[in-house]
This record gives sequence, structure tokens and C-alpha cells, in this order.
Amino acid sequence: MNILASGGTDIGRKRALNEDCYGVFDELGLFVVADGMGGHAAGEVASRAAVDVLRDFIASTRIPDDSTWPFQLDSDLPRAANRLVSGIKLANQAINKASQENLEKKGMGTTIVAAMAEGDELFLAHVGDSRAYLFSKGMIWRITSDHSYVEEMVLAGHITQEQARVHPMRNIITRALGTKPDVSVDLSRHNQVPGDIYLLCSDGLSGMLTDGEIARIISNHTIDLSACVNELIKGANEKGGEDNITAILLKAI
Repeated sequence: MNILASGGTDIGRKRALNEDCYGVFDELGLFVVADGMGGHAAGEVASRAAVDVLRDFIASTRIPDDSTWPFQLDSDLPRAANRLVSGIKLANQAINKASQENLEKKGMGTTIVAAMAEGDELFLAHVGDSRAYLFSKGMIWRITSDHSYVEEMVLAGHITQEQARVHPMRNIITRALGTKPDVSVDLSRHNQVPGDIYLLCSDGLSGMLTDGEIARIISNHTIDLSACVNELIKGANEKGGEDNITAILLKAI
């Protein structure tokens, strides 16, 4: 199955620097959004490293061979899924190593959400609070669960999703690339259905627009994905643009 893809990023209205990074690598079937954090522009370094390291690993493993893999393979997963998870773990190691070697970049990190297509399947992996959504038949579902303090409170039943959106600690994430030598990567597996649209985004989008608002924008622009990305970014800016805004849309055809 083929995929149409379009992505975009914007600095937003409150930040002096765009520390988001994204990649649309059609030839690899790989699509990535990363949202960096850290002082001295280290967040920008971390998010770029995440995208670059993942892309390079996916490219280097396109052809099956007998090379030693950097991590233990999960025998229950297809090779494509193992490639995606291993590439993200390699990115984590690279960012962590760089932060240890450079005092100005100490503590830098990044979230990541990435999709990899193979045949009729799409694999989604994420770390942090960058999200993946599925828009199908006029309805939207959030696929990923944020690795964040407020998400843990929601899951524990202490607060609602509506309260989480405005909670003063909503920006505290509990898992990110680069902050520790090892990282756990969440993975999901999906059958692609023609016409379905997947959204990968940083919290600069999901934090400004509700799921319903995102769904309305997508429903009005299901043909022109580039225009849809622009409208999503425009909508987040009109709501305040409090953070960098990045989005990738994928449509199975």
C-alpha cells in the first residue's frame, strides 16, 4: 500500500527558537516528529539528532543481512518494527552520550513519535508526549499515551483529560530520549486502510487544539494534506501558539 505524506513546523508565537524537528522520508517509509528540550539550544540539537540517527539506521538496514544488531530483537515483532525500535534506542544513546560530553548540552533530550510503513502495516513508536492520532470515517482516536505527569494522574483517576489540558504541571514529561542511557519505547501495530489519515505531532499542536478541533480541520482537508498541515499549524497559532508546532499527516491510498 502507498502512503501520501506531508509535514510542516512553525516556531509558534511565544518561543525564540524552534526546537522541534521532523522528517518525511518517503523512500524509507519513515516519518518522524521530535520535540527537543534543554538550554543553550540543546533541544534543537537533540531533536535533530533523533531524526538523523533514526533515519540513518533505517536506511542502513533496508537490506536484510547477517550484521549484528545493536539491541536484542523481539521475536514476536516483524523486522520493520524491530528496526524502528532499535533506531530510536540508538538515537537515545547518541543523545545521552553527547549530553555527557558537552556541559552546555548536559540534560538535553527530546520526545519522539515515529511511523514506519511496510506493506499494508504501519508501526508507530513513541517516547514522551509527542502524539499519534488516527482519523477514520470522520472520527479521531489518539493512539499514543503521553509519558507525562498529568497523563499518569489521568490514568490513576485523579484528574480528567479536560483538567490535564490546563494543569500547571502538564509540561512535565516522565520519559524522553537522551536523559538516561537506556529507554523504553512504546510500539503499536496497525493495518492500513485506504483513506485513513494518521497525524504525528508535537505537543505544540495537541496542547493548543482539542481532539475535536483537530478532527474538524482534518475532515475539511482530506484531499490536500499540505493545506491540512498548514491549517493545523494556523489553528494552533490562533489559539495562542505557546510552543513550537509540528505536524505530519499520512494517508493510506
